[in-house]
Amino acid sequence: MVTSTEQPCSEPAELAYDLRMKVGILGAGKIGRALRDMLASTPGITGTALVDAGPGGDAVLDATDEGALRSFARRQDGLVSALPFTLNRDVATVCAEEGRSYFDFTEDTATTRHVQSLARRTDKAVFVPQCGLAPGAVNIIGASLVEQFEEVKSLELRVGALPLSANNEMKYYLSWSSAGLINEYLQPCDALYKGEHIKTLPLDGLEQIVMDGVVYEAFNTSGGVATMCETFAGRIEELNYKTIRYPGHRDHMRFVTKDLGLGSRPDLLTQILDQAVPETAQDLVLIYVNAVGVTKGRPQQVSYVKKVRAQESYPGTAIQTTTAAGMAAVLELWARGKFAPGFMRQEEIKLADFLATAWGAKVYG
Repeated sequence: MVTSTEQPCSEPAELAYDLRMKVGILGAGKIGRALRDMLASTPGITGTALVDAGPGGDAVLDATDEGALRSFARRQDGLVSALPFTLNRDVATVCAEEGRSYFDFTEDTATTRHVQSLARRTDKAVFVPQCGLAPGAVNIIGASLVEQFEEVKSLELRVGALPLSANNEMKYYLSWSSAGLINEYLQPCDALYKGEHIKTLPLDGLEQIVMDGVVYEAFNTSGGVATMCETFAGRIEELNYKTIRYPGHRDHMRFVTKDLGLGSRPDLLTQILDQAVPETAQDLVLIYVNAVGVTKGRPQQVSYVKKVRAQESYPGTAIQTTTAAGMAAVLELWARGKFAPGFMRQEEIKLADFLATAWGAKVYG
């Protein structure tokens, strides 16, 4: 064990790191590559191995090959799945059986429930799904705002990954996984209403948001609430998550998914978007978290608002930066020994700890 004095922290005594932590990253896409870069300067992480079935990684590994995956896991202290969410269950299962810690970026709630069930079977490893931006950092931020109240009326989580400019009909260009995008547009959404856990429809709940004089729209999408409905049921009257887009985008997506019926063919819709919608490296991430509650008998409001632009704090897109930084911060806390074995919810991570990490401070501070 060594003590580092290079990173900011309100409690220097907690900067002890286990320098044996080696991390394997599955998936050499944009986020996986960005995470590898960030972990090179993350205290407590001494080795990273980025693998993929195709080019771009440090080595070739097909995550659907259980034998190869199991052999790879045994050489690591923890695995990060930056794969399509459909592959995460198998990775998490191998981690549970091999006693290796597991992390992912998934917004898929069914996958998270599976990971939660696996975590109950082992007392040797940490299981932290839903890292990154949303879910991820936005849940950590939201929980920190809730802590400031004696009773909470509402918590609004709003996040958008947008092109800096767009003149197509969708008012949108791709800056991250189209499969993940379609999944959150199609799956039922979690929310709290009058303190009770309910399901809402994706692409519903349209509202208008003005930030720095620019008008945006926001609407229901799945995954962003993560496990917060379970955690805060009966403690928050209203809790919901919505995605921010430029006005008009929601209507076009409803036309495509409902009127054209492509909502029942997510594979085909993903293929169409990949072929027809341009990618952009000039993007912007908007984060708006707003809480209203009561303190000392008085109604109060607090919020967290941030804009992150491409190339600002990392030489990549804004969505790469915010997503990979959210994971890098969690991995640093893991290396510091902040997490007990078992399942870890994002909202259980203290914002002060998150912001005391190298990448949490740099991107979210």
